[in-house]
Amino acid sequence: MTSRQLLVPMDDSEPARAAFEHALALFPDDEITVVHAVDELEAQYGGRSGSDGERGDEPDFFADVKSIAAEYDTTVETVVVNGTAAEAILEYAEREDVDQLIMGSEGRSGVSRMLLGSVAEQVARRSPVPVTIVR
Repeated sequence: MTSRQLLVPMDDSEPARAAFEHALALFPDDEITVVHAVDELEAQYGGRSGSDGERGDEPDFFADVKSIAAEYDTTVETVVVNGTAAEAILEYAEREDVDQLIMGSEGRSGVSRMLLGSVAEQVARRSPVPVTIVR
């Protein structure tokens, strides 16, 4: 059986880590790429980028990602992409022929969800491949 290419979008949140560990536990024979989207405009104006603010740097939490993968006796590829989260994730998934996305969700509800939306929801609605959302 050929291994599948899984994509796990990652930020420095518990839901993202839960999704990553879910992917590692359920799909040990598949190739996993962890992607972090950096919106340079947001980072420039005081938003969180998940890194120390330097362009092109890997976010600090990628060290934790690699350590967690080692606990599962596997390695993962880590990638930083530029752009708004949903757009960057979807573009990467299409460009790299990803078979499935596995991502965390903060579980917004009510007015917050209506006004802000959710990256997971945007990705799930527009993804050409299956998306598993882990809470």
